[in-house]
Order: sequence, then C-alpha cells, then structure tokens
Amino acid sequence: MKPIRRPHTALAPAAPRRVGAPVLTAAPRDYTYDGTFEGLLTVLFTIYDSRAAPNSIQPEAAVQGGLFAAPAPTETSEALAARVWDGLVNSMDAEARTRLYHVFLSEDADREMLVFRYVDLALRSPQDIAENYANADVRRVQRLAQQMFREKHRMEAFVRFEKTQDELFHATIEPDMDVLPLIAAHFTKRYADQRWLIYDRRRHYGLYYDLTRTDVVQFESATAPRGTGLSATVLDEREPLFKVLWQAYFDHVNIPERKNLKLHRRHMPLRYWKYLSEKQPRETRFQPIANKQPPADGTRRLPGPDGGR
Repeated sequence: MKPIRRPHTALAPAAPRRVGAPVLTAAPRDYTYDGTFEGLLTVLFTIYDSRAAPNSIQPEAAVQGGLFAAPAPTETSEALAARVWDGLVNSMDAEARTRLYHVFLSEDADREMLVFRYVDLALRSPQDIAENYANADVRRVQRLAQQMFREKHRMEAFVRFEKTQDELFHATIEPDMDVLPLIAAHFTKRYADQRWLIYDRRRHYGLYYDLTRTDVVQFESATAPRGTGLSATVLDEREPLFKVLWQAYFDHVNIPERKNLKLHRRHMPLRYWKYLSEKQPRETRFQPIANKQPPADGTRRLPGPDGGR
C-alpha cells in the first residue's frame, strides 16, 4: 500500500503572468505514458523540451499506433512533473490547475489532448483564459470539472458502509468518474475514529484508512469484491438490524403526499440505488407509527390561544 498523492491546490496567489512557450517546430509525435497524472505532466514537459507537438497522447495500456509512426514512450519523472505543475502557476491560478486534474480524473476519451491544448492556450495567452468561453476547449474543461464536482458530491452523500466481524467498515461504489482521490480527505476527516475501506469496482482499487492514514490499495482478482456487498459470513451479526433500522428511518421521514419520482431520480440517479440500503427490498413490510389518536367524540380540535386547555 502506498499513500495517496494529490497535486497541491491550496497555493499562494498566482505570480505575475509570463506569456510565452517554445514554438513547436519539430515533427509531431505520438506520445505514450504510464496512465498517471504525473506521467501526463512529464509528457507536457517532453513536448516543449523537444519542441514536438503531439499527434496523440495515450496511456501505454491503450496504445493505438499509426501505420507509419511508432509511439514515443515517456518515462514518468516526479521531479519533472512537479516542475511543470509548479510552473503552471505563472499561467493560471490554483483553481484552473485543479480543473486540469479533474479533467484527468474524468476519464474523458480526449482528456490528454484536452489538457495539452488548454495548457498550450494558457501559456500563449497574455490574459487569463479561465473564463474565455468562446474557446471550445475552455468550455469543455469547465464542463468536465463541473461533472466531476457533482460526482464527488454524490459519492460523499451516497456511500453506505457495512460493518464486518473484524470491525472494518466496508463500502462498494461504481462511480462514472475516478473520484476516489477527491473524496479521500472527506472520509478521512469524517470517520477518523474507525477503520474503513471504500472499493471502486469499476477501477479495481480502493481507499483504506487504518486510523492513522489513508492509503490506496489494490486487490488481486481472486480476492476483489465481486458483488455490490459483502458475504453475510463476514458481516457483523448486527449489520442486518442496522439495515432494517436505516430503512425504517427512511420510510418514516418520507411524505407520500409529496412524492415526486422525477425530482427524486434527478438528485439520486437510478444507477446508485443498488448500493443504497434504503433502496433494497424490505424484509419487513412498512407500518406507519400509530401514535396519533383522534379525540373521543371523533371531532378534530385546533388549539386555541390558551393552548387548547
């Protein structure tokens, strides 16, 4: 297990802008990298260092080479990646750089080239491009960043933990985007007094908090969780009761007269329901609480100024 590493986003205000970037005069290349954000930043350094514009930038695991051009592999350098990340402060503020990281995590099919085009535009522009919505790339970066923010917010709201016999709280998720690096701080702070694991089934890795720090963990295929939950044999014996209690709470706070499924599905999309306890089949039928008795004569009375006395 290795600790989570994220780009620094809380930095000092941007330094005075320095406009200019090397002219890319060499023959274009097809670049490949290891699929990490540090690897992509290293590719950006290589592009300007060699002055060779990219025809494409692809993860090594998904390389599709051309007929006559061989991909140019780029070895990831954390030193060069940090140099690029810190250097971008001269062309954009911390919020704009964070959006680039979110674009990378979005797993958009064109994310690498989109990041390059955005960075190149920022380097060559005398003004801040963050609100230059006349540019298609700026609009696309903004849109992906907004989608990532919504997905992050939903994961922080929709994660449901199950307690195992060894006191580990486990949750399975399957988000549309790679949000685990963005939700780590939230869950580390909120559940600092208990061990927990959040596993992303789609990307086959998870976050594990051991009461001291949060690490990225990966499972071998034989041990990775396959379903939407854990086997009943490893759950705490009280977990079924907790599930029933949660469902009862959900039922009792519901107001049938204000039912609006369209709005409900907008705020809680259907694709998340399989991981939510309140959306699972009820083991016991819901019965309203019978704690409101009518007056003895059958009439309804409203309290007066004296409180009904």
